[in-house]
Amino acid sequence: MQAKAGIHTFPATKKSNSLTTSHLRHLRNLRNLRIDLLHLSNRPAHIVMTSPMPPFLTAIGLMSGTSLDGVDAAWLETDGQTIRKTAPAITLHYEDSLRADLRHLLDIAPTLAPTDPRLLSAERRLTEDHAMAIALLARPAQLIGFHGQTILHAPDARKTWQTGDAALLARLTRTPVIHDFRSNDVRNGGQGAPLVPLFHAALAENLQKPLLIVNIGGVANLTYLGPNGEILACDTGPGNGPLDDWIFAHTGQPYDEDGKIAQNGHARQDRLALLLSHPFFAKPAPKSLDRLTFSALVAEATKSLTLEDGAATLAAFTAAAIATALNLIPPTGRPVRILVCGGGRKNRAIMSRLQKLVEAPVEPVESAGWDGDALEAQCFAYLAVRSYLGLPLSLPTTTGVKTPTTGGVLVHPT
Repeated sequence: MQAKAGIHTFPATKKSNSLTTSHLRHLRNLRNLRIDLLHLSNRPAHIVMTSPMPPFLTAIGLMSGTSLDGVDAAWLETDGQTIRKTAPAITLHYEDSLRADLRHLLDIAPTLAPTDPRLLSAERRLTEDHAMAIALLARPAQLIGFHGQTILHAPDARKTWQTGDAALLARLTRTPVIHDFRSNDVRNGGQGAPLVPLFHAALAENLQKPLLIVNIGGVANLTYLGPNGEILACDTGPGNGPLDDWIFAHTGQPYDEDGKIAQNGHARQDRLALLLSHPFFAKPAPKSLDRLTFSALVAEATKSLTLEDGAATLAAFTAAAIATALNLIPPTGRPVRILVCGGGRKNRAIMSRLQKLVEAPVEPVESAGWDGDALEAQCFAYLAVRSYLGLPLSLPTTTGVKTPTTGGVLVHPT
């Protein structure tokens, strides 16, 4: 994962010059003691919830995405409709051992028991890192939106699994936690993803429409905002996941920085055609997928390719999948602008390829004044407030759920 502009990042394996003395003390205590929140007593006290709730609530959102590189933490103030305030976000990078364990859980999740010691160990460490990220953010909040780490997403089988111990996080932070955002949508016939469209709509309230917002994380998804209030969304296909795995397997690096390796290769059109033959692309929207949906096909399509050509082909695959998804949008509603968030916006090979495939200008979300690294964490702060207030998190046009549906489970500290 690349260092993020406009966002404080905290590597898990070495001290950062960005850390204050207080943060270093917190970090040392948390790493050595595997979290004892008594060492965080200098952190500002959390606001105590009162009843009735005020119209605007403060929340911290936490997102550990399919790239598996760390947790983003972001704060905002909202009434579940309007976003009144945001603040600088932070990223805490996972230790290599935790990232490796989480990656292994993806492979074994279909047969994994909830009591498996490997799962419980990773879940505890992941939750502790989330609590550490909140401590480093050092902002009081009334709610925490805890997405957890997706290790399995199979909505057609009515399964979605985000690991993370919400009760532990509530206890460590002494703050109510809302988690399990996706399950209710899946239970009601939805895909459980993407959940970010309503947040995108709130952010883009004053932007020109039609507008397309594309998130390129481990998996890529889009939100289409029409001129008359229409909201359409779906996963588009692979994001950075297959490319990250390819780079790591061949170089030991976690990602292709700025797309430099891909830019030095040539996308193989025959292999790209094979990748785009996956049945996912023939499905109507809304639709969603798992990070490993394309793993077997990617292995076949990249066999015998050089490092550079494999990277170029996988970058082209991500861009082509996004461009293909534009066919799901009514021809009369073609976007005037495409805003891109997530780590993929920093990959020049993906961005330049995508621009060649579409007519509208392709720009990072920073061009609209947004923080492209904090958006997903901000989203789950926003959704936590909506969940608390009983507002919908998903729509029939975003996940395929039968009716607008709320979600999330509230856990109080004990």
